[in-house]
Amino acid sequence: MTATMKMDPKKTGYAGLSRQTGPNTVAAYKEFDAMELYCARCKQAVPVRKRLLLVLPEGDKYEYLCALCSATVGTKMDRQAKPVSLIV
Repeated sequence: MTATMKMDPKKTGYAGLSRQTGPNTVAAYKEFDAMELYCARCKQAVPVRKRLLLVLPEGDKYEYLCALCSATVGTKMDRQAKPVSLIV
C-alpha cells in the first residue's frame, strides 16, 4: 500500500512547507551578518570577526576580518544606525 499526499502549490513552499508572508517575514531578512567568507590569503572559506571601522553620518561601516590570518575579507554599511546629532 502506497500513500500519496496531494499539495496545493499556491499554499505550499518547498517540500510541502507552508509559506509565511507578511510584514514580519520581510523584516526578518533586512539584516544579515556574515559568519564565513572566502579569504584570498588562506584560499578557503573561513570564520570572520566583525569590527567597527567608521562611524559616518549615513551609518556605521564594519570590516570583516579573517579569524585565522586577520586579513580584511569584506566590509558592510549598517544604515539602520541612528543618525548622529551634533550640538554646537
